[in-house]
Amino acid sequence: MANKTLLVAQREYLDNVRTKTFWLGILAFPAIFVVALGIGWVMQKTKQTQSYTVADFTESKIGGEIERAARASTLADFLRAELDKIPKDSEYYRDPQVVAVREHPELLEQGLQAMPEAMRAQLQARLQDAKAKYRYRSPDELGVAGLEREQMMAALNQRVRDGELFAYFVFDKDPVASLDGLAYVSENQTDNELGNWYSRVATRIIQQQRIQQANIPAATARHIREEVDFRPTKPGAGAEIETVTKEEKANKFAPVAFVYLLWIAVFTAAQMLLTNTVEEKSNRIIEVLLSSVSPGELMSGKIWGIGLTGLTIVGSWVVFGVIGVWLAPKLVPSFAELNLLAIVGDPLYIASFLGYFLTGYLLFAAMLVAIGSVCNSLKEAQNLLQPVFLLLMLPLFAMIPIVQEPNGLMARVFTYIPIYTPFAMMNRASGPPPAVEYVVTTALILVSLFVAFKAAGRIFRVGVLMTGNPPKLKEILSWLREK
Repeated sequence: MANKTLLVAQREYLDNVRTKTFWLGILAFPAIFVVALGIGWVMQKTKQTQSYTVADFTESKIGGEIERAARASTLADFLRAELDKIPKDSEYYRDPQVVAVREHPELLEQGLQAMPEAMRAQLQARLQDAKAKYRYRSPDELGVAGLEREQMMAALNQRVRDGELFAYFVFDKDPVASLDGLAYVSENQTDNELGNWYSRVATRIIQQQRIQQANIPAATARHIREEVDFRPTKPGAGAEIETVTKEEKANKFAPVAFVYLLWIAVFTAAQMLLTNTVEEKSNRIIEVLLSSVSPGELMSGKIWGIGLTGLTIVGSWVVFGVIGVWLAPKLVPSFAELNLLAIVGDPLYIASFLGYFLTGYLLFAAMLVAIGSVCNSLKEAQNLLQPVFLLLMLPLFAMIPIVQEPNGLMARVFTYIPIYTPFAMMNRASGPPPAVEYVVTTALILVSLFVAFKAAGRIFRVGVLMTGNPPKLKEILSWLREK
């Protein structure tokens, strides 16, 4: 029996892997991923320059001062703007040098003077790129300088509608006293980069003027404006605490990527099995095969053959993934801090992924091979596949909540539902779960596989030779009771 099962498995495997379309399909997934990332990068690089102007109706003409700061006319201005962009939860924000420059702006000029010429040239190139991203068009250039307020606003609105301007900023009343007179006018309400960029600069200038008006010493003002920021740490030895690195944070969220790939791999392989079973039944190839092997041998051989095909797909994706994380730091230097290669190559994640792919696939394969055996066409199979597909969607919805609380109630509930056990345990790998849960869930999966294969075998044995209308649910349940 084992020899015949292996022969069927070999046939299923070779029928898939020796076709060009199979390998094209394997290449399609990483290619789509690369294209998706590449398109976003290319679109950012080829994004059109956004032109804007400023309608300044204030007595102090603060709009002009903000505009000069926004255009980053010097390297020091540019670097200050770059410092403003650093996320407050980033370790760079707390870097001693960054803190020093933020608290003592004069250090920035001193640093620029001591900077090597080559580095200054690189910064100058970045400054030019930033200037090219947004183009300021003065009221004189637009022919609206000197117009009354209503006329100017009407003219600028028309230029925005015509596409001559991407947007314009309105400064009214006294922004230092109240921000009620500020407005950002644009037809595009989805791209807020220009508005956010200008808001950061305006905030800095207005705050400076408010501080000056209040006669607050600069050191006091910096102390007042300092934001409370708790440094992420973890328990250390004894009373010590240790800083949490970016790599450690990324490592905790790595299971999300593994679960997503696990879901795709399981669904791809299981659906391949369903399609293969239905096609061979509709073409009556199965009748020929059953003249040489038993229904149980045929079903087992199909499941294991397609399973090996799935492992080939997964192995290919792993190779592409390793190449991708190896190249990522070379193409995007900020990725170098995360050490993605060490995360992807974590033995716990790799072993968990392979083990849970196999068990997850076998569980769903048992369901789908049973469904395929009672269907005479792919259309019938697709209709019966919908409930299974809905069941398979739940692990995707639960990915983020489980990785945020890997040992919480929701994670544990999913862990002990057999069809979700592989996904939940993979998702909890960063926890990690207690060792006893690995033992209990492994036993649970093995028992579930035994029951699922028994049930699928009884349905397959009868259903694979049936023709005509598909059987009713009551009839299928009666097959399960047969010995």
